[in-house]
Amino acid sequence: MTPGVSAVEWNSFLSDLPESHLLQSAEWGELKTSFGWTLERVQEGACGAQILFRTLPLGYSIAYIPKGPIGPWLPDLLPHLDRICNAHRAVLLKVEPDSAIDPKLENDLRSNGFNPSDQSIQPEQTLIIDLSGSDEELLGRMRQKTRYNIRLAGRKGVVVRPWNDLDGFGKMMQETGNRDEFGIHTSSYYKKAYELFHPINACELFLAEYEKQPLAAIFVFAFGKRAWYLYGASSAIERNRMPTYLLQWEAMKWAKQQGCTEYDLWGVPTEDEETLEREFTSRRDGLWGVYRFKRGFGGALHQTAGAWDRPYIQPLYYLYQLISSRIWK
Repeated sequence: MTPGVSAVEWNSFLSDLPESHLLQSAEWGELKTSFGWTLERVQEGACGAQILFRTLPLGYSIAYIPKGPIGPWLPDLLPHLDRICNAHRAVLLKVEPDSAIDPKLENDLRSNGFNPSDQSIQPEQTLIIDLSGSDEELLGRMRQKTRYNIRLAGRKGVVVRPWNDLDGFGKMMQETGNRDEFGIHTSSYYKKAYELFHPINACELFLAEYEKQPLAAIFVFAFGKRAWYLYGASSAIERNRMPTYLLQWEAMKWAKQQGCTEYDLWGVPTEDEETLEREFTSRRDGLWGVYRFKRGFGGALHQTAGAWDRPYIQPLYYLYQLISSRIWK
């Protein structure tokens, strides 16, 4: 085991594993430590984990591994995870592997003391777009209406460019969150993410505008072979110009320039494809509200194993389950 793995050592380890997730990067860990979390990293051969800790009253904590651990971690990494979690007086360890849902993985998690959790922090299912081929081939894999809207935005005078006004983005996110009733981060959070990832060409903030008027913006990230659309905002004006479609298209072309072969649209309802296609026209709750938009870009469904909890202090874990929604806000 390699204890106390530095940020440089950790990203070097991840560079040999192109399947590694953005949320396990050293930069993401630094982002979270800037907003109330602490972290530990552990590596054992070809597997490892970046563990986040959130402090609870009386010196206890929650341990969380978003989109990890990485590599064939069960059971060899588990004793090291337990040791670190016990040192932090963790009530539980929550893991959310990015691995595709698989009966063997589920059986291994259960046999090693993990319980399926009712509370996922990250989306359990997403759409991942294959970026291979030419631009025309990529457009050809999209639905006809989406291709039409991408081209319509250009014809209607929408221009997309990189943007560095993080205050402006934060205000647009606030407007969008209020309108569509979803939670957002503070402007300082988006600024810190930009400061960490932009200098290493691992993120870009794109603005769509019409006659110098901001219409919509998206914040996208790249790490390893995949890029992610994590944050999007829009104003209520000029929506008939379809700025969000052109934004996604420009972000995909940027991702290809960064060497990515996949573009992750980050979150759709956790249902099978038949149910999604049958109900998306009538549902607007939760992630259903964005599925109609995302489906048009031609991505493939990727369902992960979801969230799993390993309790360490059972009485406090029961209490945690009662109040967990307040802890993760």
